Parts: sequence; C-alpha cells; structure tokens
Amino acid sequence: MDSDKFHQPRELWDQLTELMRRPVRVIGGELLRRISKPSSPLHSDYLAYRNQEISWNELIARLPHVALIGDSVCTGVYISSIWGASWRARTCRGNNWFLDTNPAPAGIQSVSKRLGKFTPFVAIECAGIGALVDHEGQRQNFLRRILRTRNFSGQIGDLLTMKRFPDLTLISIGHNNVDWTWWCVPAELEQPDNRLQQRSRGFRENFAREMRRLIGGARTQRHRIAIVVYGLVNFGSYFRGREIAERLRANDASRYPHLQTTYKYFRSFRPAYRANLIRLAGMVNEELRAMVRDLNGEVAENSNMHLQYSDTLATADLSRFELLHPIDGWHASVEGHNVLAEAAFRDLGLSLEFLGIQSAQSNSRNWTHERDL
Repeated sequence: MDSDKFHQPRELWDQLTELMRRPVRVIGGELLRRISKPSSPLHSDYLAYRNQEISWNELIARLPHVALIGDSVCTGVYISSIWGASWRARTCRGNNWFLDTNPAPAGIQSVSKRLGKFTPFVAIECAGIGALVDHEGQRQNFLRRILRTRNFSGQIGDLLTMKRFPDLTLISIGHNNVDWTWWCVPAELEQPDNRLQQRSRGFRENFAREMRRLIGGARTQRHRIAIVVYGLVNFGSYFRGREIAERLRANDASRYPHLQTTYKYFRSFRPAYRANLIRLAGMVNEELRAMVRDLNGEVAENSNMHLQYSDTLATADLSRFELLHPIDGWHASVEGHNVLAEAAFRDLGLSLEFLGIQSAQSNSRNWTHERDL
C-alpha cells in the first residue's frame, strides 16, 4: 500500500482544522459607499482605489484593524458532548461580545458593531476555547490538542506574522489559568495559599513575557498602535448567577443539561473551591494592573504606542442567571455577551482617541468574511 496515499486523508484533515483555527478577519460592510463620502477620513483612499492607483487589498490594508486575543469567554461556544464541543471549538467564529454579524434584534451588540458606527474597519478574531496564558513551547494536554487550542503565545505569534499589524489589540485571556485545583495534591487543596501565590506569580511572568513579544513587534510599525489588557471577569458576581442556575436545574432536570459537565473540564468551579478561585482571579487582576504599569514605563518614549489596563470586565455585574448559556450554565448567553460587550467597549475611548478614530453617523450593517491575513 502506498503510504503517502494512506496518510493523505489525515493530512487533509489536519490542514482543514489548521485553517479552522486561524484568525478570521471580517470587513465592515458598505465599505465603498461609506468611504466615498467626501467627509470620510478614508475618502482619499477611496479615490485612489477608484482611480486604480491602489488595489483592493491595499485599500483594505489602509483600514483600521482591530484584533482580539482571548479564551472561551470571548467566543460563542458552549460545552455539551466532547465531540460537539470539539467541533464548535474548531469552527465557531463570531456570535460573541467582540464580533457578531447577526442583524438586530437577535444579534449581539458587539464591540465590532459599536466600532462600526465610527469607521469601517477590519475585525480580527484570534480567541479560542481552552486558551491558557502559557510559556512559549509548552506542551499542551490531550484535551487541548483535540480542541486545537491556540494559547496566548500562539495567538501573539499569529499577530506578529500578519502582514498588517493591528491598530488596536484587545486582550482578554487567563480565565483557564485560575483553575487552581488542576494538578493539586491533597495538602494544597486544604492549604492553598502558597499554590495561589505561585500561580499568580507564574501567570504574570508568562503574560509579561508574551506582552514584550507583542510590544517588540509593535515597535517596528510606523502607524499608531493601542493595546488594551482586560482584567479577568467578575467571578464573584458570576458565581451568584451560577448558583441560581444550579438551583433551577435541581428543580427541573431539563434545565442546563450540561451544567455538571463543567466540572470535568474546570474542577475549580465546584462549590467547595470557588472562594479560592475568586481570590486567585483578584490576585491575577492586580498582577495585570501592575504589569501594565511597569510596561508603560518601558514604552514611555514610544509616542506611537498606547498601553492600557481596563477593569471593566472585572467589575461588570454578571450575577443574573440569564447571562449564562442555557446548555451548560457556564459560558455566556446572548444576553451575557451583550453585557460583556457593553463593559469592554466602555473603556475604549482613550485608545480610539489616540488612534484618531472619529465618530460617524453611518452604521456598519453588512459584513464580508475573509480567512487569515
């Protein structure tokens, strides 16, 4: 038997799944109509395109580019069976607080829709289920290999290899790192203080190292660049909503059919371990705030870069059970993504002002999908 032919289907599948996990870019609709107006800041680019002085790709490259780095909190996924979750992890794009292409009222009033009211732009989604703040080259466990997880270092690598570096990068990742009971010995479960400290310090070291990679790439660019680092979501209020969902399921087994499945993937979500998860998330957010402050000291002389820590996700009220997905009671529902979108967008004013993105009356209604940059 020809070994090359024997392995071809597997190679094709690997290529397909690799394509599925690549960043996706989405271009705001009605682009030409909007920039054809003399009042548009991009009108001169429109004229150059109309006069065939630049190509379509060159026109797109001149649009503002906004990227999201994140984990499953930033995606529209939910957990069910292992195969269902695996397929959604590989294929799910959009339908989340950062990027949603569905029309109102059914769709999410995402950050991208809100930004689309100011200017046409290119949205780049890198986030993926199960993503960790990791050490570059760190081997992934079996489950994350099945899910084709792209950790923080991999998502940073994706941005650094793009031909067009994003003007604005939003970073919301680290929620999987606060699963403090993962690989815990019994003594640590009973006395977790040292473990929480170790995980918090290790998180900051890994996060800061990857941020310096990203900043290093940004420094080589000629255009202005803004980066916003969000604190982890408000787990204290989140678990109040989760507790309501648990009571609803206890009274009606048809509610949240995969609520218990959560504990197979995230042991620290169990009621006995939640208090320390909330503690660790608070510690991590303080580390993120301090890290951004230190990095700002390092980039102070670079007038083309704006770096910001935002606590809007860390302080958003997530206590309503309606904000949880009706299947797993873990990830966000459509209403939950709307709350996260409002919170995330609230702190973008300084970055948008730094980038010179100004308000416009027209909205972005239609969208065109393109894979990779």
